[in-house]
Amino acid sequence: MNHIVLIAAIGLLSTTTVFAKTASAPLIVVEDRGGASALPYYRSLNPQPDQATPPAPMPAPRAGNAADAEAAMLPVRSTQLSPGDVQRRVIRAPGLTALFLIGDDERSRAWLRRRQAALRELQAVGLVVNVESMAALTALRRLAPGLTLSPASGDDLAQRLGLRHYPVLITSTGVEQ
Repeated sequence: MNHIVLIAAIGLLSTTTVFAKTASAPLIVVEDRGGASALPYYRSLNPQPDQATPPAPMPAPRAGNAADAEAAMLPVRSTQLSPGDVQRRVIRAPGLTALFLIGDDERSRAWLRRRQAALRELQAVGLVVNVESMAALTALRRLAPGLTLSPASGDDLAQRLGLRHYPVLITSTGVEQ
């Protein structure tokens, strides 16, 4: 999860740097044939605020807590994934943090109870790919204290790894149930 945040931050920084460089570059006039100014057409749009009029106050963003933000993501439904059997296979994803996919279903709950010690040892991060409510997510978290469980759609990951079912553990070397 930290790798994903780091990659996103680097991407955002490089995009901002490129934008800053292009935004400060002077404009180059390729051709000016004269003619009538287009300024009267733009005045009706009022692109620049009038200096005499103070800017309208902007409402302060509402600062919510993490639980509110998480509840706003629910329900999570992954249309490409369903509970079922997963065949063990080898993958090569060096540097991938161990993660697992579960849903709010009896098969996932039993798998989570059975595998929680190994998941803790791997420091695996859990994605709950099918869950309807905050109460259901909280119940899953109570089954495996000490593990991180976050609601997230698993469709993109399923497509990239050729997954159709969960629960599943994904490590840098393999996919297994």
